[in-house]
Amino acid sequence: MKKVALAAALTLAATTAFAGGMAEPVMEPEVIVEDSASSNGGILVPLLFVVMVAAVAAN
Repeated sequence: MKKVALAAALTLAATTAFAGGMAEPVMEPEVIVEDSASSNGGILVPLLFVVMVAAVAAN
């Protein structure tokens, strides 16, 4: 009787180990963030400088 109970316990423990099976690993894509503010700063600063020079020259 003890051998039957031990066999049943080992059988139940072994079946839970294989319950899910092997799944393919899911790789998340790499997120690349592009900083777009720096490209506007190259045009915006000289444009503001020209506007300020024109305002000073108009006075």
